Amino acid sequence: MERLESSEQFKALQKRIIADRDPQIPMVVIPAGTCGQASGANDLIRIAKREILAHELVTKIQLRVTGCHGFCQAEPSVLIEPEGTFYPRLGIKQMTQIVEAVSEGRVVEQLLWRDPKTHKRVQREADIPFFRNQRRTILARNEKVDPIRIYDYIEHGGYAALVKVLEQGNRRWVVEETKASGLRGRGGAGFPTGLKWELLAKARDGGGKFLVSNADEGDPGAYMDRSVLEGNPQSIIEGMLIGAYGTGATAGIIYVRTEYPLAIKHLVIALQQARALGLLGENILGTGFSFDIQIVKGAGAFVCGEETALIRSVEGERGEPRQRPPYPVEQGIYGKPTAINNVETWANIPVIISQGAAEFARIGSPHNTGTKIFSLVGKVKNTGLVEVPMGATIGEIVHGVGGGPAGRAEIKAVQTGGPSGGCLPAAMFDLPIDYESLSAAGSIMGSGGMIVMDENTCMVDVAKYFMKFLKDESCGKCFTCRKGTQRMWEILDDITAGKGTLEQLDLLEELAQVVKDTSMCGLGQTAANPILSTLRYFRDEYVTHIERKFCPATVCRDLFAYRVIAEKCTGCTLCIRVCPTGAITGTKKEVHNLDQSKCIKCRACFEVCNFDAIAGDAIIAVPPGRTSMERNP
Repeated sequence: MERLESSEQFKALQKRIIADRDPQIPMVVIPAGTCGQASGANDLIRIAKREILAHELVTKIQLRVTGCHGFCQAEPSVLIEPEGTFYPRLGIKQMTQIVEAVSEGRVVEQLLWRDPKTHKRVQREADIPFFRNQRRTILARNEKVDPIRIYDYIEHGGYAALVKVLEQGNRRWVVEETKASGLRGRGGAGFPTGLKWELLAKARDGGGKFLVSNADEGDPGAYMDRSVLEGNPQSIIEGMLIGAYGTGATAGIIYVRTEYPLAIKHLVIALQQARALGLLGENILGTGFSFDIQIVKGAGAFVCGEETALIRSVEGERGEPRQRPPYPVEQGIYGKPTAINNVETWANIPVIISQGAAEFARIGSPHNTGTKIFSLVGKVKNTGLVEVPMGATIGEIVHGVGGGPAGRAEIKAVQTGGPSGGCLPAAMFDLPIDYESLSAAGSIMGSGGMIVMDENTCMVDVAKYFMKFLKDESCGKCFTCRKGTQRMWEILDDITAGKGTLEQLDLLEELAQVVKDTSMCGLGQTAANPILSTLRYFRDEYVTHIERKFCPATVCRDLFAYRVIAEKCTGCTLCIRVCPTGAITGTKKEVHNLDQSKCIKCRACFEVCNFDAIAGDAIIAVPPGRTSMERNP
């Protein structure tokens, strides 16, 4: 790989790369991010290579292995370019059929995606509602590049934004353009990126400045940053290079979780290739501008997503937050000025520079410009990564992109912002997703986690689950956070066990507010959100747990027992087959029996029954040796 010494050499290389590929030759694209590989993408890659070589199709078919395309529900999948033909949930034999069909210019109709409403086959990816209802700016680039081939990135416009900046030679312009775009940090409270860069540019240079990409994505159910790192690591490197040029930063760090091995592997390769081409390191493209990036692996502490805790972790210390001021842009890593942005923020920088701040700002809403990637998971038909304009409503994501409820139960709520986010009821799904609206509703944007819950979800149990996560992840530095989260979890545990009192609800609310007001960092300041939001919108569930000693969603095991409804049981034996303890007995086409002494309340029978013949009843008095039930209305 020849080192480039000037922008002219880069442009010549880009032209040569584009000219070398014939766009008319079909391209078999196989997404192989973590989700794809877990679903069997590596088998598809192996079969595709075997078939192409065995039938001497090297000059007729090209193969590109990419990161995640976002539609995780459909993995392993294949995309055929340039037609845009999409094949979901493929097996090894089906991959053989597709290679043969592509070589003959055919489409395998029976393998195309089927619309669950119309039952019609849809050929083009762009016509599938999951993709059609998005505005894909960052994620769309994952489909175009092999993450371990820098030439793929350059072919599709990669590093052109960096060259534009270097040729212009105006550092101030970079900061002003970022400010004019209205881009806000995509990993937390939404601080304006351009303003943060301006503060770093003005900070005294006492031996260097740092730029950091925060890839410490610790929210359960969130994997946006991981997918961008796995699928397009060069975009993060280019974004950081542009930021370094504009702010005068001299060193970069990508702080990534050790639990992301594939992302780390692709990052290492991407950094090596960028250095080899002369796009990273000393005297970049002969301009005298120097900047390099190193990887620092985090140990998985959730609190290290907070920037001051992250800084201590980078320095080799225990990840604990510190008081601010001084802010990191004044005194950060090793006491040097430091600006920290998350992965998605950095991926937006080349887009802003390439298309211009004004064009970028046209997408989204005032003060909330551009697109935002969400991790859509839970009780929804289409799970995966969703990219929509800022200001889109929750309903547009959950129903328009997600396809609505995954089962027969109606959607009840959605939690945004990860463990520190809030739970918003379905009645509020017309709420626009922006920093201010979510905050006013009692939630946060966070990094973009979005967990959908249906009527079979207990909101008290949800609050308890996230409070356990937060108490375990608290660094313990603040007394109110350390003991407050523990005590809140204990109260929630009492309520779900039937030991709660109405007085405890007032105490719970008071504790939540105290922890919110007195904690030092974002973890403690937002730890109350799951409790405060569920008390605000689902207080009746708390009261039912306390007064009736019953969980309406039949989730809290200490408060109910399952039974078979004789009038509805058809004797299909499905519940018998899934029961892990043999608690259900009976013969085919006859009413089954459920032995309470063997039932472990795993919900398996409840989940599989197609006739609503399994019900959960409240246990209201349990003397030794007998069970008294209150029928669930």
